Amino acid sequence: MPDQPAPEIELLRTAYVAFNARDIDAALALMTPDVHWPRAFKGGFVYGPEAVRAYWTEQWNEIDGHVEPVAFHLEDDGQILVEVHQVVRDLDGTVLANEHVGHRFTIEHGLIQGMEVCPLPSSNPGA
Repeated sequence: MPDQPAPEIELLRTAYVAFNARDIDAALALMTPDVHWPRAFKGGFVYGPEAVRAYWTEQWNEIDGHVEPVAFHLEDDGQILVEVHQVVRDLDGTVLANEHVGHRFTIEHGLIQGMEVCPLPSSNPGA
């Protein structure tokens, strides 16, 4: 199989580790200059690493989110759907959300070009 997903999956694992550690520079180093990223708690998207930095900085001043990848699915179009366990707390530690969500990534030249929050597929193996 010419397209082994392992490098992309390692890239995404590294990105989640950096995000959860609040290491913005390490996470942004894994993104293309034209990255697009969802403003999951605000709506819309931001474009470019510096806009992602500003959004994350704003987000972390309001909430404490932790996302742990649970499963990686290589899709037919080359995108990767990551099932994540997401726990969001307010700054006092109260849990606001504890759920599994989907993150669909577009990888370009070994870097993250985009991410979108999406529904997870049903557990039907034929889906």
